[in-house]
Amino acid sequence: MKTHTLRCEMLVYKSIAETFAVFEDAHNLARITPSWLNFQVTTPGQIVMRSGTEITYRIKWLGLPMHWKTRIAEYEPPFLFVDEQEEGPYSLWRHRHTFRPADEGTFVNDQVDYALPFGPLGELAHSAVVRRQLLSIFEFRQRELGRIFGKARQINEPQIEP
Repeated sequence: MKTHTLRCEMLVYKSIAETFAVFEDAHNLARITPSWLNFQVTTPGQIVMRSGTEITYRIKWLGLPMHWKTRIAEYEPPFLFVDEQEEGPYSLWRHRHTFRPADEGTFVNDQVDYALPFGPLGELAHSAVVRRQLLSIFEFRQRELGRIFGKARQINEPQIEP
């Protein structure tokens, strides 16, 4: 299984507490996800973020409806949380969100380690479609976060290794 890593960083001109509060509200994911994914949080009721919290979603990828379930593996407010896919389209999805105070506000870092199923076919799909779509999703996400916070600056645009 070949693992890829997506990284990006931005500076948000808000306090770490204000910044973290936006990210820990799972319903904000729909606001920062491109509409072509038809992203919906399907967990009933209010979601209380903590280690062990499970969150379910529905997306459409290439027109195919998909169920996605993540679990909060680490939760250390207001500095970090990690969500890991329990069920969904990836063989591995581990998204580490970190927050660091800055003189002007808060540095927000994303690191996503992921792998696709189906071996060489998954890698072909990664090269042909998935890589480009993930970069697009995280570029959109950074733009929308800039709108939500009123002011933000991209430090590192989304990039994927290897």
